[in-house]
Amino acid sequence: MQPQTIVILGTGGTIAGRAARAADNIGYTAAELGIEQLVDAIPALVEAGPVITEQVAQIDSKDMSFAVWAQLAGRVQHFLARPEIQGIVITHGTDTLEETAYFLQAICDSAKPVVLTCAMRPATALAPDGPQNLLDAMAVARHPGACGVVAVCAGTVHSALDVQKMHTYQLDAFSSGDAGPLAYVEEGRLRLLRNWPLALEGRSEVAINSIANMNHATDWPWVEIVMSHAGASGAVVQALVAQGVQGLVVAATGNGSVHHALEAALLQAQAAGVQVVRATRCANGRVLSKPGDALADSQGLSPVKARVALMLGLLGR
Repeated sequence: MQPQTIVILGTGGTIAGRAARAADNIGYTAAELGIEQLVDAIPALVEAGPVITEQVAQIDSKDMSFAVWAQLAGRVQHFLARPEIQGIVITHGTDTLEETAYFLQAICDSAKPVVLTCAMRPATALAPDGPQNLLDAMAVARHPGACGVVAVCAGTVHSALDVQKMHTYQLDAFSSGDAGPLAYVEEGRLRLLRNWPLALEGRSEVAINSIANMNHATDWPWVEIVMSHAGASGAVVQALVAQGVQGLVVAATGNGSVHHALEAALLQAQAAGVQVVRATRCANGRVLSKPGDALADSQGLSPVKARVALMLGLLGR
């Protein structure tokens, strides 16, 4: 039986970055190498079966935009619908990888694997981590039964629902928090620790069908993140409401607690029709809501993922 095809979509990032000196791991320019260059440098990528490469974007992921998300969603949906495609690998920068992963998990059919991978060192480093991460991602994409959107970095497989960047520099920069990783990749083989992620319930067909054609930021609902902290006020919330913001996610302290001045402004915004959601700024754990809470909680999503979920919810209502 002929092995099925894997699609590798490039979006740039550190994995495609170059520095002037091989010893420089931070003074590089991201998104310099094309996806074909990355693949050509790793012959083992195509040994297991046919591969299709496509450059969707060429950006530093700190600059990820709605337009790129729309284009990426369209290409992912296109390839997932083709019967000969077994799975998709996406090369991505680390800074916003968790947001893109959650976005794709929320809108895409997850019967096949969509695997995001990355690097913490540029391709020109003395010991780049990108090639091994890309090989590991391919192993996940070709694994029988793999499905859903996952991220692969430093030999660890994370669910799109749980993955968070936790370190600024270390090669093993990602964590799944107290949920734990989904699997490990060990010498090209997967050691699965828990079930593959399922498609998210309540996905809006309106949103799914329209996102690929949304190329302008103004097409998307305007949702911002505010943070609760010592000495917080409601001024930022009031300014955003005056400018027409449609949704607000508050990165709350602890178990969803919010400074009283900020909370008052958020309640006023909610009464005026702005959608408000509480997440926690803590790296681990989730907001456990209480009966009578005036502000909805994020159902375990981090602030940045809660923002994506709120935007998609506003698109579909």
